[in-house]
Amino acid sequence: MNSPTNRPSVTQTSAAFIGASWVALLVGFAAFNIGLWNAPMALNEKGYYFTVLMYGLFAAISVQKSVRDRLEGIPVTNLYYGISWVSVLLTVLLLTVGLWNATLTLSEKGFYAMAFVLSLFAAIAVQKNTRDTLKQESVELEPIA
Repeated sequence: MNSPTNRPSVTQTSAAFIGASWVALLVGFAAFNIGLWNAPMALNEKGYYFTVLMYGLFAAISVQKSVRDRLEGIPVTNLYYGISWVSVLLTVLLLTVGLWNATLTLSEKGFYAMAFVLSLFAAIAVQKNTRDTLKQESVELEPIA
């Protein structure tokens, strides 16, 4: 839908949603890593879980970016799009297998799973909000013809 000045309209994301997204990302990321810091597991096991979290965050952002690019007509190769989705699924599988085989209580396993899922979801929301904000700013800066 275009505004009367023939500019494309861009819905502005609310400050509350932007703030909630950042808080969710920071809480999920911090909780996961504080749990790792205090966990009685070997350093290599902690490194495994940290790497899975970081890879998952990157993959989730890549999926959001490639989906959004496609919707906006920006070319995205099928290879990158596919690798992004496979990466997200792989991180979930890696975390699941790691937690399944870990010598942790069920509540600890649930804690890590929930902190991981919260972090992935929040990373997608933060990326979406960032993209929406940049798009809004670029529309506002365009000269009126």
